[in-house]
Amino acid sequence: MTTSIRPLGQPGDLGWIIAAHGELYAAEYGWDTGFEAMVARIVADYAADHDPIHEAAWIAELDGVRVGCVLCVRDREDDTGQTARLRVMLVDPAARGQGLGTRLVQTVLDFARSVGYRRVVLWTTDRQDAAGRIYVKAGFRLVASTPYPAFGDEMNDQTYELDLS
Repeated sequence: MTTSIRPLGQPGDLGWIIAAHGELYAAEYGWDTGFEAMVARIVADYAADHDPIHEAAWIAELDGVRVGCVLCVRDREDDTGQTARLRVMLVDPAARGQGLGTRLVQTVLDFARSVGYRRVVLWTTDRQDAAGRIYVKAGFRLVASTPYPAFGDEMNDQTYELDLS
């Protein structure tokens, strides 16, 4: 089996990110379409108005089939423009255990450093504990966690950050 990570840009990539999130999180956590709608907004915003110098997205493939994704965008909450936001990281269960999640996160961090970001933040939930372990291993630290009833579930949201300087 051959794994690879390539820049987003092939026809179907954007729709795959949305569908994969909706289907996977419904199957794994029973989440409703509210989650898929949130991912659709994130992807649509990226597609409509991303800065190609400071923002990028990648697709992970296993034997040429899409099995993962991640986006790196400017954090709109930071007026200085020095913070990147890691978004919609996903690895399909068929491809887990091969280090693709770690490689996707490292791809974001390498890109963020190369374009001058000083910090990377991300939002997730405590349901994604495997992803949380990847983030911590990459150097992120959990800076906030609060109850977050959403998508037909009761969970805690989590904010992680990593200082790149």
